[in-house]
Amino acid sequence: MAKSKDVRITVILECTSCVRNGVNKVSTGISRYMTQKNQHNTPNRLELRKFCPYCYKHTIHGEIKK
Repeated sequence: MAKSKDVRITVILECTSCVRNGVNKVSTGISRYMTQKNQHNTPNRLELRKFCPYCYKHTIHGEIKK
């Protein structure tokens, strides 16, 4: 059986507003999610609206390098 070319890769999404504004004084940390994407269908960086427990609202989470 032939090996696949790893079309689906695991990416890390990080909250853009936490990184931009710095973390709140009350809680420390940056919201990160792990997901997968198909390299052929989405060659550019992935951005999704996810819930950030540190901002207490839905914000844009962008793909970061590992």
